[in-house]
Amino acid sequence: MARSMWRGAIQFGLVTIPVKLYLATEQGGIGFNLLHASCLNRIQMKVYCPYHDEIIPRSETVRGYEWSKGKYVVVTEEDIDSVPLKTMRAIEIEMFIAASRDSAGTQFVKQAYYLEPEQIGAKAFYLLKSVLAEQNKSAICKIVLKDREQLAALNPFSKTMLLTTLHWPDEVRAMDELNLPEDEIEIKASEKKMAEQLVASMTGDFSADDYQDDYRQALMAVIERKVAGEKPEPAARTEPTNITDLMAALEASVAAARSERKAAKADAPKSRTKAKVAAGADAEDEAEAKAPRQRRRKTA
Repeated sequence: MARSMWRGAIQFGLVTIPVKLYLATEQGGIGFNLLHASCLNRIQMKVYCPYHDEIIPRSETVRGYEWSKGKYVVVTEEDIDSVPLKTMRAIEIEMFIAASRDSAGTQFVKQAYYLEPEQIGAKAFYLLKSVLAEQNKSAICKIVLKDREQLAALNPFSKTMLLTTLHWPDEVRAMDELNLPEDEIEIKASEKKMAEQLVASMTGDFSADDYQDDYRQALMAVIERKVAGEKPEPAARTEPTNITDLMAALEASVAAARSERKAAKADAPKSRTKAKVAAGADAEDEAEAKAPRQRRRKTA
């Protein structure tokens, strides 16, 4: 059974909704061990006390704050629980915004958490969830997690609500030092039209179930070849599209997408996404067929 990592309440005006918080994601990928390069034995990370000149167990460590040079005060769990802040045990809703999240700050997400309502607050929990869903709103709130107050957004998700922690404004880097010449770029009408056709031919309904971690499988295959004593061959790298070849690349991409769609229609669809792309793109083919020949020669 999943174990909650926080227990408190949603503060919604004068309404208090007791909830539990659960991590919504977990880390995947392949785990590596650190080895000593000369002997290939695993190294050990040990906690060392220079004062006693000895290695100590983590159970003998405490959390300390350096209030003056070389002087520390120990901060216990009881001290943290005594912090006079509502958000220590409450998800304090500050305001509601459109769920589209056009504000730049709400796009920088840290971590996602599932919410589970306590039985006594279930009705109020689902009342808030239904109103957010019907009005397409997100609740902007604050909560203390991991010894730090965090900005967060609350949104309906399946049969629960999802709390996603966000970065504070001073944590988001400015783009001043980036070279972003958008105003200097000229896009031809024919290029834009061909790009629109490519986007239309690749449009479908997203389902995360249709995707998997291909990198993990490919890396595992490389590792298995090394275990077998084989030397992996260098992977082919995709070169960036030359500006002068952009139109040709777009035309080839549209042709490839249509070919793949027709093949998917001929055979049984391998995934729900491919099936929906094939079903939804016939209109784009029909519009292209009706276009005057002169216009098609111009875009080519």
